[in-house]
Amino acid sequence: MTNANELTDEECWKIALAKDRRYDGAFVTGVHSTGIYCRPSCPARAPLRKNVRFYAGPAGAEAAGLRACKRCSPNTQSAEEACVLAAIAAIRAHGAQTLNQLAELTGYSPTHFQRLFKRTVGMSPAVFARALREERVREALESGGSVTQALHDAGYSSASRFYDDTKGRLGMTASDWRDGGKGRTIHWSIIPTSLGNMLVAASEKGVCCLSFNEGKAQLAARFPNAVLVSAGEEFRVLFEQVVAAVEEPFCDNSHIPLDVKGTAFQKRCWDALRQIPAGETRSYGEQAAMLGNPKASRAVGSANGANNIAVLIPCHRVVPASGGVGGYAYGPEIKRELLKRESGDTLL
Repeated sequence: MTNANELTDEECWKIALAKDRRYDGAFVTGVHSTGIYCRPSCPARAPLRKNVRFYAGPAGAEAAGLRACKRCSPNTQSAEEACVLAAIAAIRAHGAQTLNQLAELTGYSPTHFQRLFKRTVGMSPAVFARALREERVREALESGGSVTQALHDAGYSSASRFYDDTKGRLGMTASDWRDGGKGRTIHWSIIPTSLGNMLVAASEKGVCCLSFNEGKAQLAARFPNAVLVSAGEEFRVLFEQVVAAVEEPFCDNSHIPLDVKGTAFQKRCWDALRQIPAGETRSYGEQAAMLGNPKASRAVGSANGANNIAVLIPCHRVVPASGGVGGYAYGPEIKRELLKRESGDTLL
């Protein structure tokens, strides 16, 4: 199983013609001549191909002005979706569950449920449970709680277990989160680009900030408890790679290390942004659908707004479904130019 962002339009069209129920929930078929959208398995007569557009979920279709088909009810919750929500509720209430326990709860085989959960949520039940625990620790630490109590309340048996789970992902230890990154060193530089002056900052783990027309004062506001120093020669190659990623929109920047601070949900949103290819855009509803929750467009917008690393985490690729480029932290002109470059248009 997959979703519309992993299928070509031609593959979606073939699935819709075959009325394949296995893909219900993976995408919806929008028929713009009638103004409705349907499940792939809708029994209605097939529309003309020229009138059809495919969306990741109901939110994207409704944002495009379509209404739900009354025959197949694509905007109602399926039995599979209800099972995933029940499993999520169990994980939230009782912590990590074994795959067999969740499968028994939902009535599916463990293998089928694993695929279903991952398709809907974007991660396995075990990874979801781990991310939920990490997020609870962060929230407790950032509110001033003690490290020991925060780890205990989140279900960690020891501090070492937390560090093992989060090694390579958080970029900061539990104490660092509580103290707002106190003691961390951030190396920064202002670099001229064709889009204006660009602020680039990195810790020893990777790029932690990329912004336009900002300086040390704004960087200090983002990282109030870190030690800020001018970047030396050891960061030259990394910063050159960052500049190339900005000036050459189709170059591969997946090798550039990032050091991000965010909740589990924010990181999922940012991961979804990095899955949008250069030259393409998504609406907030479509991005929410990528995360398996089409109704979370407002939360997705807030998560995108909290992104400290422009371009490398391409929040500029999310635009209003109603048209236009929408808002951008560094101004609509920079966002418009980034999208223009990625569309292949010649620069002005």
